[in-house]
Amino acid sequence: MLCCMPGVAFVPALLVSWSSAAFIISYVIAVLAGHVEPLVPYISDTGTKPPESGVFGFMINISALLAAITMYIRYLLIEKQNESSHFVRSSCNMFTLCIGLMGCTGMGIVATFQELAVPSVHDIGALVAFGSGVVYITLQSMISYKSCPRWNTYFVCHIRMAISVISCFAFIPMIVFASKVSMTKIDWTPGEKDYTYHFMSAICEWTVAFGFIFFFLTFIRDFQRFSIRISTEIHED
Repeated sequence: MLCCMPGVAFVPALLVSWSSAAFIISYVIAVLAGHVEPLVPYISDTGTKPPESGVFGFMINISALLAAITMYIRYLLIEKQNESSHFVRSSCNMFTLCIGLMGCTGMGIVATFQELAVPSVHDIGALVAFGSGVVYITLQSMISYKSCPRWNTYFVCHIRMAISVISCFAFIPMIVFASKVSMTKIDWTPGEKDYTYHFMSAICEWTVAFGFIFFFLTFIRDFQRFSIRISTEIHED
């Protein structure tokens, strides 16, 4: 089905489906193995112990790569549209891409340095991934409004901005509540110390993560009318 999509719409579609599968598969394996409680663990908690750690690390690294490709194509798309409309500065478009790539790097760090093995590096990676991701989708939402009505409908822009606002509002309490958790562990049970902080932070984390997924879902229609041609030239000596 992905191959039948026009243009390069299969790229964000693959990103959305693969990332969703990464979260869900790791969660199911971790719960069935008894490594985490079913009630809203941290995303990273579902990829800390084997066998789910291998699945989580592999799939999240692929997600980071797909996200980087999607962001670069989005950058090229805006540059092409901007040639005739001039709705955004090229430097702003490049800055947005760089912020997005920082988020992808953070995802790679999260996938590679597991929560219990190297907690400080893992936490830095998560902060970069979520923080840069929130800034990226917010900037993309603003660029989308500037491209209206020629390249985007206001309905799509409203949806993107709504996702950005929800993600921003979830990101702040995620950091606040996580900073109040005084221990690093994955086997949380209701009633123990700091459980409430952990629970609220985890809810916000899942909200932000799926906010990113739903945001990239809105790229599919834009990517349908954009194709990339790779030309090769052979020169004889």
